[in-house]
Amino acid sequence: MALLPVKEALERLLEGAVPGEGESVPLAEAAGRILAEDVRALRTQPPFDAAAMDGYAVRGADVETVPVTLKVIGQAPAGKRFDGSIGIGEAVRIFTGAPVPEGADTIVIQENARKLGPDSVEVFETVAIGRHIRRMGLDFVTGDLLLKKGRELDPGALSLVASANHPRLNVIKQPLIAIIATGDELLPPGSELGPDQIVASNAFGVAAIAASVGARVLDLGVVPDSRPAIAARIRQALEKDADVVVTLGGASVGDHDLTNEVLVGEGMKLDFWKIAMRPGKPLMFGRRGRTRFLGLPGNPVASLVCSHLFLKPLLSRLGGRPYEPDLCQAVLDRTMAANDQRQDYVRAVLRQEPEGLIATPFEVQDSSMLRTFAEANALIIREPFAPAASAGSPCTVLRLR
Repeated sequence: MALLPVKEALERLLEGAVPGEGESVPLAEAAGRILAEDVRALRTQPPFDAAAMDGYAVRGADVETVPVTLKVIGQAPAGKRFDGSIGIGEAVRIFTGAPVPEGADTIVIQENARKLGPDSVEVFETVAIGRHIRRMGLDFVTGDLLLKKGRELDPGALSLVASANHPRLNVIKQPLIAIIATGDELLPPGSELGPDQIVASNAFGVAAIAASVGARVLDLGVVPDSRPAIAARIRQALEKDADVVVTLGGASVGDHDLTNEVLVGEGMKLDFWKIAMRPGKPLMFGRRGRTRFLGLPGNPVASLVCSHLFLKPLLSRLGGRPYEPDLCQAVLDRTMAANDQRQDYVRAVLRQEPEGLIATPFEVQDSSMLRTFAEANALIIREPFAPAASAGSPCTVLRLR
């Protein structure tokens, strides 16, 4: 099977990927979710003309000339309006958020007034008519469109719909990703390792990338290199109705790389296998019904790079999230050799200097080296057959963080 270009692989991966159905969730559980429908106001805000400051509700005509003494005929705390009406020469002590009494059209802030007794106040600063009053419907009125379908529910959006009296929201169901690591040599962190064993680390980074775009993660652990064992774990993922099943390792060409064979045996229709990229060549993708299978390479860095390039946009699409790779232009500060037929993703440190963005590639790019991936904040993208590049040459960079 010929090596597939990265762009074509991504297009085939995303083909037919659409957001899931909506589900109703309590507002307290909606943070970070994506709206499945437009949201309209169920009430008017403010529901009445309200005081914007603590002070005195007055008739503007009574405070055009100062100083002036007014009779205080009552008070209006927030949540309890003054039931009477303000007449000539009268005022009501009022607090922020309280309804403006009938007859009043202005609020004198308390800093511009002096209490003379239990029922009188002196106003010593003029104030324009209508000042410090929030008019009814200033923010929105019943039926107003507040948020559109597809909006992520960030803190501001959540507060807005709460103020509009929505206790629940219809949001797009989060895609479920099941992760299966394969390999006789793998044990979970904290294990007593034998002389030929290593720690299974890939699933943690892949799960974090999936969670960063709102996916739910089902980690099905490590399975040995056994056809029945791998098949049983895949069936478990399907029973959980996973939208995406990710296998880690076992997708290469060795005698013990059984994943592709088992997946096909479980009904997967293979779409592609092997990509013209480095790291990540043995990437595999297929489908069974609505379930998508993504076989990531066993090399740790390759699995993380492929997750950024393929898994992240796929889960974003399934979860109704807009996604664009964070690409930018920078300048190399180190020479890079000519490239072969594969598209390279080179770990690098991107920094801002007065002259612009500078990218420093790591000298060693072995796909087993997680330390350099953790230190890198970007990937330099080298197109197939790119010529050698000297220090000072422009480059395209994918930001990782």
